[in-house]
Amino acid sequence: MIDIDLRIERRTLSVQAQLALPAHGVTAVIGRSGGGKSTLLHAIAGLLRPASGHIHVAGRPLFDAARRIDVPPHRREFGVVFQEGRLFPHLSVRGNLRYGAQLAPRHDGPEFDDVVNLLGIAPLLARRPHTLSGGERQRVAIGRALLCRPRALLMDEPLASLDPPRRHELLGYLAELPQRYGLPLLYVTHQIDEVLRLADHVVVMSEGRTVAAGPTLAILSDLSLQPLVGRFEAGSVLAGHVAEQLADWQLTRVDVAGQRITVPQLALPIGAAVRLRIRARDVALQREVLASSASNQLSGTVTRVLDRDGPYSAVELTLHAGAAPAGETLWALVTRRSVHQLGLAAGQPVVASFKAVAVEGRSTAQFTETGA
Repeated sequence: MIDIDLRIERRTLSVQAQLALPAHGVTAVIGRSGGGKSTLLHAIAGLLRPASGHIHVAGRPLFDAARRIDVPPHRREFGVVFQEGRLFPHLSVRGNLRYGAQLAPRHDGPEFDDVVNLLGIAPLLARRPHTLSGGERQRVAIGRALLCRPRALLMDEPLASLDPPRRHELLGYLAELPQRYGLPLLYVTHQIDEVLRLADHVVVMSEGRTVAAGPTLAILSDLSLQPLVGRFEAGSVLAGHVAEQLADWQLTRVDVAGQRITVPQLALPIGAAVRLRIRARDVALQREVLASSASNQLSGTVTRVLDRDGPYSAVELTLHAGAAPAGETLWALVTRRSVHQLGLAAGQPVVASFKAVAVEGRSTAQFTETGA
């Protein structure tokens, strides 16, 4: 576990963070620009000194202001990947990778050939960084960080400067790292698809403070946090498995909480784990199943009704698995007039409907290709 309690003073921002991060999987740090995400990551890496507090990794103090401990960056055993890659321009790709291996403090960890094969960079070994594309540079940067044989990887928006095809390609590589090498990742990002694809745990930062932390599905489905996370539009994230491919219609059916959700086709095998994101404004509510062009009509029970800005209310539902609640949460954004007309209140059964095209699907299994 990574135990963090820090106060960081910058000229334009004061950051206070109290976190207990899991020692496995991927933790995504999200929030609006200027909220302190990168500052926090740089402090953990040792690239800037906090004013007070501590950083402990598996009980080992890396920084402790009270005890005057400040382990230098190269001895913290972290691999760091930045947005720009930051490769050494005077070294070949092989030289950049070997440089990472020379810094490795441990004998156990990823081997050179294994990393080269995983990232598909064997054809690049003799080339210099200025001849590489953005995606190639980031693959080499990830490889160099892995060959440091770190205890964790810290990534600061590593895909932000890439075009969609390159981002899509690198997400496949990143998804394999935690299980293949047993490496926890701390991952700063603004992109919802990256969080859906990679993260097990999410931390939300706002105005220099850590305001929420928890499992990905719970955090991304909490409408009370939506004003704090910037680009993420209010909605729900549901976990499921591919149940059926409707190839003739280019659709996929996903089993979620014992009910089937139809989505645009996902290039995944039957049984593959997926996360589905449905925007709250795309969900309509009714008292019973109706004939409709909406492919999805799910039964649930109203958990709570929250008034929002303007004429709207957010309605939280718990989906059903058979006759019993399944624990999966779905949000709908409707007018307060609709709440009144339908008599919506906690405990009331209701049907939620939405079109297949309103669903965004992402694989959480170890596949190089994901659905869109």
